[in-house]
Amino acid sequence: MTVRSVPRLLAAATALLTLAGVVACSDQGAGADPDRVDVVAAFYPLQFLAERIGGDAVTVTNLAKPGAEPHDLELHPRQVGQVVDAELIVYLSGFQPAVDEAVEQNGGDRAFDVAGVQPLRDAAAGGHEHEGEAGHEKTGGKDPHLWLDPTRLATVGDKLAERLGRADPARAADYTARAAALRADLTKLDTEYADGLKTCQRREIVVSHTAFGYLAERYQLEQVGITGLTPDSEPSPQRLAEVAKEAREHQATTIFFESLVSPKVAQTVAREVGATTAVLDPIEGPPADGDYLSAMRANLQTLRTALDCS
Repeated sequence: MTVRSVPRLLAAATALLTLAGVVACSDQGAGADPDRVDVVAAFYPLQFLAERIGGDAVTVTNLAKPGAEPHDLELHPRQVGQVVDAELIVYLSGFQPAVDEAVEQNGGDRAFDVAGVQPLRDAAAGGHEHEGEAGHEKTGGKDPHLWLDPTRLATVGDKLAERLGRADPARAADYTARAAALRADLTKLDTEYADGLKTCQRREIVVSHTAFGYLAERYQLEQVGITGLTPDSEPSPQRLAEVAKEAREHQATTIFFESLVSPKVAQTVAREVGATTAVLDPIEGPPADGDYLSAMRANLQTLRTALDCS
């Protein structure tokens, strides 16, 4: 157990101890609509999947609030009550320790762990993701950001449709049909990325934290991360110097940061190497406008500009 994990465990324990009172006082938790399947999603990409595949047959609650960084989510007693009452809990083990704790205590056979659909990438596989960077301990050395590869997300969607079909057999065919429609949208997005990034002057992306390993692997890019998997970890002066050196070697013109995290570190590296900064969204929270698909297309345009793609 890490020192950082102690407050999370204490918060989860407190939530569990007060849960009985919360549930007793709540007259409209999950299960309020008998005609819909109540789904709890741990963070935005899973909410997107559940809403697209579930359609009007589901009610989806996202545990991570808009504008908040989902890695360090702490659950309030009411949220633990939502986990208890949900008919299906969609989460990614290792990504949010507080959610893992709540699922372990209350999930039972209602939990669907998307981390088990396909093998996850090693956190330090490929690119310049360094062993020992802060954040690898959260997922046991695995990179959780699988949704940034549209083909992987499509496979998760297919499995989610199966899981919804088991929870609601009368509408199983509808879930399967909507998952197929979503797969078609994600296949189109994948083609757009492959075509759009086929011919670029550079293939290295310098990012504030190493969330883009799946995207880089899928489209033959090379990720240079300033920090590890934890976006709020502070890089050492030595790491900043290493990244600046690599950015110069690769003639990087753009240093990427993300909307939910301070841009200061990316700005520091950009000033050091004479580059600009731009947002590359890991889509851990809901986009300000549009949805997952539009956010991915905005990322594609940002990458094409930064990498001088023709």
